[in-house]
Amino acid sequence: MLLPEPAFDLYYGQVKLAGATVRPVPLLIGGEGDGESPRWRLDVPALERAAAIGKPKLLILNSPHNPTGTAFPEEDLEAVAAIVRRYPNLYVISDEVYKYTVYAPEARHFHFASLPGMFDRTVTLSSAGKTFSITGWQAGWCVGPPALIKPIQLLLPFVQFCASAPIQHALANVLTLADEPYEGHPTYYDWLTDMYRRKRAILEKAVMRAGMVPVAGEGGFFLMADISSLPVPQKYLDECTPAAPDGVPRDWALCRYMAAEAGVIAIPSSPFFSPANKPIGASYVRFAFCKSDETLRAAGDRLEALFKPSAA
Repeated sequence: MLLPEPAFDLYYGQVKLAGATVRPVPLLIGGEGDGESPRWRLDVPALERAAAIGKPKLLILNSPHNPTGTAFPEEDLEAVAAIVRRYPNLYVISDEVYKYTVYAPEARHFHFASLPGMFDRTVTLSSAGKTFSITGWQAGWCVGPPALIKPIQLLLPFVQFCASAPIQHALANVLTLADEPYEGHPTYYDWLTDMYRRKRAILEKAVMRAGMVPVAGEGGFFLMADISSLPVPQKYLDECTPAAPDGVPRDWALCRYMAAEAGVIAIPSSPFFSPANKPIGASYVRFAFCKSDETLRAAGDRLEALFKPSAA
């Protein structure tokens, strides 16, 4: 199975449960130093090389992307579709649960299955949880051709059975209401993206005050930041866990440090990589900005006091 990474960490366990193995294809990151923020993007040539080895059966795409926040542009997805067309045994799961949260003015969400020949090769995933802030309610759906959807229908009763009737009725109503004016915006979706655009800007300034370099993102509610220049006390670097008996990665140690000393929680990014690529993740952490503006500003104050006490 082909998986661009960093990737949502649960994918790895799900692939293992299915009896498959991950063939990682690291994303590229660049842009810093030429006046732009660093940015993650698909490595199409690397994906082509990975698809040519053996006979991989599945490619997982995720856009807008967790954890990077990248909304992959149409031209990149077209290049991926060209690869899929060259390998008839290759199918695609397109995880698009953050499709309504593309907040960058220059970006938009693009449905991979809408590309020529891709509908019959793709299962598209979406979720009310991310769009309407009900992530624990397990309300989502998948779209695809009958040949790919039927096995999912057969398996579902053994895993979840179905979403509860009240949730189904609520979702049917809210999908209609969301297209109506909301809080001074043309639709709920316009309000949602405006809210996340503002919150990301607040968090971006917060991590910059602490000496981190925010990575550009266009969707979702996560912000990755480069922590390479930040100091980490040796006692946190020396910690060991059952999963890391020889010492923890630098990103893990920094997250422990921020949590213990400043009360600010971030997620280390190394779990979003397969073992061979975890060193890439050691230079980044992931924050979530689906919080109140006051919480985001308070986090910035605490981080600045921790890493730049003389300026705070």
